[in-house]
Amino acid sequence: MSGSDLSERQLQFWEDVESGLDEIEEYYKKKDMSIERIREFGKSARGEIPAPEGLMPGHSPSEENVPGLEARPFWDDIGSDEIRFPWASQLEENFDIIYEEFEQTILGKQKDDGVFSGDSAWQNQIMGEGWSAFRLQRLGVWNVENCKKFPKTYELLQSLSIPFAVRGVCFARQRPQSGVATHSDGRNFILTSHLALEIPEGCWIQVGSDEESNRRSWETGKLLTLDTSFMHSTGNPTDKERHVLIIDFWHPDLTEAEKAALEFIYDLRNKFENGDVPFRTPRSVIEQRKREQEEQGGGFGQLWKSLTGGE
Repeated sequence: MSGSDLSERQLQFWEDVESGLDEIEEYYKKKDMSIERIREFGKSARGEIPAPEGLMPGHSPSEENVPGLEARPFWDDIGSDEIRFPWASQLEENFDIIYEEFEQTILGKQKDDGVFSGDSAWQNQIMGEGWSAFRLQRLGVWNVENCKKFPKTYELLQSLSIPFAVRGVCFARQRPQSGVATHSDGRNFILTSHLALEIPEGCWIQVGSDEESNRRSWETGKLLTLDTSFMHSTGNPTDKERHVLIIDFWHPDLTEAEKAALEFIYDLRNKFENGDVPFRTPRSVIEQRKREQEEQGGGFGQLWKSLTGGE
C-alpha cells in the first residue's frame, strides 16, 4: 500500500499521529532525544518508502519497522545482562510465586472450562487450534478480571518495572500433538520472553533459519527470549500440555522518547479501531478538494457542497 492508497479514515489516523508526534518531539528535545526513527517507522507503515528487508536468513520484518535496531533470533543473555534487562533475573528468582498461582488457577481448572481462549480467526490459522492463551494484558490494556485471578503474579510483574510493550502478557498453552506454523510477527521493536512453566520433554521452538542451532527447548523456571520478527514455529509432539508465561517488552535499543512515541501510536490505533475517535474529513482531503475547486473555478460554496454532499 502506498500513501496515496490510504482511505480517508487512515489519512485521519496518520494526521493525528503526526500531530501527536510533534508534541512528543518538542517535549523530548529538552532531553536531547530524537524520534526520527519513529518518523521513518510511519513512512514505512504508510508505504511511502520501501518495506524493510531482513538482516539475515530467517529475518522477516514487516512495514511496522524501526530502523537501526539489533536483530538476532535468540537473546540468550537476558538473564545475565543486568544493564539492559535488570528485571529478568528477578523474575526468574520469583518463579515459585508465579508457578503457585498458575498451578492453582490454570492446571486445576483447565478442563474445557473457558480458562483459555484463542484469538482472531486469522491468528488461529497461524497459531493452530492447539494454541490458546489466558491474557493478563493485551494491546497495552490490563485485563482487570483476569489479573484478579493472579494477584501475586500481577503485583510481581508490576514491581519489576518491566518495559511492557503494546502486544501483551499471557499464559500460553500448547496442546499435545500440535504446533504453531512458521510465521513472523513482523514488528522488530518488540522482544518476547517465555517463562517456562510446564515443559514436556521433546517440546521445541525454532527461530530464524532452519539450522539446528536455531532450534531450542525451554528450561523450567528460566526465560527463553526471542525476536519474533524472525520466522518462528513451535512443536509439542508429546502427550502432555506445554505452558509458558509470555511477556512482550520493548527492544532495549529504543530510547525513552521512541517508546513514548510508539505507545502513543498504538494507543491511538486502539482508539480508532474501537470507534472512540469520531470521523472527520482529513485536512489533506479538504486541501485537495479546495485546490480542485479552485482549478475548476468554484468558490467556497462549491467546496462546502463537495465536503457535505449537498446539492
